[in-house]
Order: sequence, then C-alpha cells, then structure tokens
Amino acid sequence: MSTVHRLTLADVLAEHARARPLVTAVVDGDVRLTYPALDARVTRLAGALAAEGVGEGDRVLWLGQNSHRVLELLLAAARIGAVLCPANWRQAPDELAFVLSDLTPKVVVWERSEAVEAVRPEGARWLLSGDEYERFLAGGAALETDFGDDAAPVLALYTAAFDGRPNAALLGHAALVAHAASLLHVRQMEPGFTFLTSGPLFHVGTMMFCLATLLAGGTNVFTPAFDAEEVCRLVDAEKCTQAFLFGPMIDAVAAANAGGKYDLKSLEFVSHSQEWDDMITVSDTPWCRSKMGGYGQTEVGGMLTFLGLAPGAAGFAGRPSPLVQVRLLDASGVEVPPGEVGEICARGKSIFSGYFNRPELNEWKFRGGWHHTGDLGRREPDGTLTFIGPSLRMIKSGNENVYPAEVERALKSHPAVADAAVIGVPDERWTQAVKAIVVLRPGSQADAAELTGHVRGLLASYKKPRHVEFADAIPKKGFIPDYDALDAHHGGGAYPGG
Repeated sequence: MSTVHRLTLADVLAEHARARPLVTAVVDGDVRLTYPALDARVTRLAGALAAEGVGEGDRVLWLGQNSHRVLELLLAAARIGAVLCPANWRQAPDELAFVLSDLTPKVVVWERSEAVEAVRPEGARWLLSGDEYERFLAGGAALETDFGDDAAPVLALYTAAFDGRPNAALLGHAALVAHAASLLHVRQMEPGFTFLTSGPLFHVGTMMFCLATLLAGGTNVFTPAFDAEEVCRLVDAEKCTQAFLFGPMIDAVAAANAGGKYDLKSLEFVSHSQEWDDMITVSDTPWCRSKMGGYGQTEVGGMLTFLGLAPGAAGFAGRPSPLVQVRLLDASGVEVPPGEVGEICARGKSIFSGYFNRPELNEWKFRGGWHHTGDLGRREPDGTLTFIGPSLRMIKSGNENVYPAEVERALKSHPAVADAAVIGVPDERWTQAVKAIVVLRPGSQADAAELTGHVRGLLASYKKPRHVEFADAIPKKGFIPDYDALDAHHGGGAYPGG
C-alpha cells in the first residue's frame, strides 16, 4: 500500500514533534510534555502494547477519568493499527460488564472503582493508571514503524442505545482528521490554542476538541472531571482558550469566580450571561458567535453541520461541514423537497466506519451508500438545515443522551414491574429530566424511591428517573409505547429539536 497520501494520527504527532519542538502538547497536573516528549512516550507505549500482542484491529479500553494517558493510548494505538475505547467510567457494573464482553479488549487501563472491580474478567492485561502504567510504558521498546492505513478505525465511542444496549461507533484516522480540520476552521484555532478537557473524554464533544487542538499543534490541558473551582484555576494558570462547558457548567464556573479571584480573560468563549461575559473574552469566531450551534452525533465525529457556516440562517442547524454531503431522505431513500421532513443522511470524509461487531446494523445504517443518522431534519428555503428530532425518542438531560429503551429495560428487570415507559419532562436546570411511567404486577408493591434506586444500581446515575408515576397500563402503538400519548398525559416535552 502506498503511503504517499496517508495521514494517521500518529503521523500528525510525528510531524508536530519535528515542526513544534518547543510547544507544550499536554498538561496534566505535574506532567508537562512537549510534542517531542509526547512522541517519545507514545513510541515506547506502542512498543509495549505490541509486545503484549496488541495489533491491527485489537481493542484497548480506558476505564477512568480524564488523563493525558487517554491521548497517549489513542496515539499509541494509531501507531500499531489498534483501536482505543475510552468508556464511561460512571457506568454501573452491569453496563461495564456488557462493554467488556462486547469489546473483548486485549489491554485495559483503569482507575480503581468498586464498579470496575465488581466485573473485572479474565483474559485481558489489566494495568492500573499510575505507577503500573508508567512501568509498562517505560518497559516498551521504541516502535519506529507506523501503521499505514488511515482509513482504519482508531477510536471507539459507545453510543446509540436505542435497543437498550449501546453500540461502539468506530472512527478512523482520516475521519477524525477531517472532522478536526472542519472544527479548526469554524472555531478559527490559531497558534497557542489551549483546550481544557473539563468534559469527559468518552464524550465526542470533548474528544473532538482534544483532537482538533492536536491537529492545530496546540496544548491540551487535562483535568480528571468537571470541578468549577479547578476549571477557574486551570484557565488562569494555563491561559486556556477553550473548555468543554455548557449552560449549567458555565453558571457553576461563574459562581465559583464571583469574587474575581481568577483571571479568565484568556478564555475566548460564547456569550452566556452578563456575569460570565464580564469574566471572559467573548469570542467573535463563527463557532462562538453562533452559540456553538449545529447538528452532530458521535457517528459523524462530532458535528455534521455548523450554524457558524450560515450566519443569519433560517435553519438553526446551519450548513454542513465542507467535507461532507447531507441529504434528507424518505423511507424509500428518495430525497424529500425543501420544506418537508426527512431522515438526515450523510456521507463524506468525517463519517464513522460503522459499529464494532454489528454487521446487520451497519448494513442498515449504510444502506443506499449513505449513513442514516436516525434523526429527522428539514431543508429551509435558503438551503440551511433544521434539526427536527430523533426518529426514535431520545431524552437530553444536561449534555447527556438518555435512551428510553435503556432505562425501560432496567425498570422491567425489577420483579414488581410489569411494564414501564420513559419520557422526558421539561427541567429548568437540565432542559429535560427522566420520568418513568410504571405498571406494577398484580399483588406487587414498589415505591418511587425503590425503583429509582434499582435503576441506579444498573445504569449511570444521570439515567435514573427523577420522577416516577404509576399507571394501570402503558398506551401502545403496536408493540412500542405510544410516547406522544404519554407526553400529553404525563407532561412530556422539551425534546432535542422541539
């Protein structure tokens, strides 16, 4: 295979090591690495993984909070053709057990937690993040040869639990580079760009900025998890340009810095409130000026369309990235005319490679030569796009996606529950909250607190119902709940795109 046209993530790092020898690539607590230092560590880590038997297509799993080691593992996987999956460390044991059995990783790098220790299986090499990881890396022989196929998957992110279980979306080198290039353009990243990973790296929104910063030759600053005071400290100390923040997080940071203890002026961010705007530098880039608007999903690398590419647009999802095509198709695969609603379908450089180990689902998602997103949209008269909402119901609580089928499955595993349906209800702080409508088995008893606790034992905490109502029956459309009727009767609303 000719390598003259390739550009893998490992190639990006190697080029920065030559072209930006004095630039700080990562900051993580006491760890500060220039691009040459990061490249040297990644080269040894790749050798250590290869010696462990990790090769083309094999999976490496990260189970922990944010760390520079996530980026190191991704770049080391890039050198040897492997795939890194940073998984949600907040998952319950049942969810983690599913990920481990589904992904079958050869190496797991983890941070101690009761949930992980409860399900830790045999068959993989387990490395504790910290001293054990550092010894493993140091023992690796520098691997100078590079994997040459930039179309191959390198990153897996679990998403899309519409059938009750999530699927790992596989993103290739070329797709990640293409998406990063589009984001770099819309966000107008310049030399010195510094990104604070205040959101989780298992979330595409954080990862896409981390990789765009890498492509731009900027600095990635890692913090384990969101803490408003620590965000303020790091922005001040590292002069961060961008951070992963949205509404409630911005409010928390503004409150933490109410006395002006920290200088946040380096943060070139979206306007939010007078208090916030006075603390930061309100950015005039297309990304920030448009309130970070657009439409995206994990399967497209983050953003498919940007409102920043369509100032004054009629459609609040804006226009597609320059590296993709978007069509709105009906059920037969025919493009619908402007003004009519169709499924958002896409193809292009930043589209994912399919889901890991889901051949039938992949065939369905890629039918007709297009990625079928499962979401509905409308083309406006000016050619811009409006996102209508998922064709299957999804709840957006804060910045987290909650799929009703997943919560319903957990509820129905309780011995007292005969049937259940889940809707989203408006929430002033989080946009939506999860509400469960539950039918109990004859002669059985369970209260709201018991059912909420049961779900919390099986799923991540943010997925548990905040509200529970009991009913005699769940209205149905065929075999699935009639969500429109449930919304009307139980106060549902505020869905994405609504």
